[in-house]
Amino acid sequence: MEEKKRYEDEEMTLVEHLEELRKRIFTVVGALILFFIVGFIFVQDLYRWLISDLDVKLTILGPTDILWVYVVLAGVFAITMTIPVFVWQVWMFVKPALTPKERKITLSYIPATFLLFVLGLCFGYFVVLPMVFHFLMSLGEDLFATMFTTEKYFRFILNMTIPFAVLFELPIIVMFLTSIGLINPYALQKVRKYAYFILVIIAVTITPPDFISDFLVTIPLLLLYEVSISISKFVYKRKEKQAGQEASSE
Repeated sequence: MEEKKRYEDEEMTLVEHLEELRKRIFTVVGALILFFIVGFIFVQDLYRWLISDLDVKLTILGPTDILWVYVVLAGVFAITMTIPVFVWQVWMFVKPALTPKERKITLSYIPATFLLFVLGLCFGYFVVLPMVFHFLMSLGEDLFATMFTTEKYFRFILNMTIPFAVLFELPIIVMFLTSIGLINPYALQKVRKYAYFILVIIAVTITPPDFISDFLVTIPLLLLYEVSISISKFVYKRKEKQAGQEASSE
């Protein structure tokens, strides 16, 4: 009888967890839809701002190109603005399993995740994009008639910004994985040369084939990895200290 009651309690707890997870997912999806609508309302202002420094007028090949650009811009805006909501909902879901100290620490993930994503977008747009764009334009100077389609130009912008927005999340990801024990700073140091090689490949792939551009993009990526190692080391040592204190108190 007692085993049956315990099983029913565990089953109820599982159902409650699934219900809580469903509620969090619906909240994130609702926020994404809301921000998408807001982005779509102001999409023309965003579009004008993005092409304000462009010397050529963009063209379209069909009516659907306009809709594609509007959807992409509103979508990027919605995803960016939904990141804090997503992280907050994840934190609220795991909050009951955390100690008060862990809750306070992990709460800082929310603004940090958003700021790093935006910082990655800004780095890609204001640093990498101008370098790549001007280099590519210089290749065909006085040789070709320049005409950009709206779709291809904005695909180019996405390729120059979204990868950096994702890569700039590396310190937060490393911090979280270290806190749950999946990685440690010593493992990151051990694979440093392989990580450097991958980051250099990424930098060379998304930048023009000249040393200056490669250097300007590679250095921030390598610094990001070193910052991630330092953060992992800090979290790892704090976990060891806390484990030692708990062992001594027992």
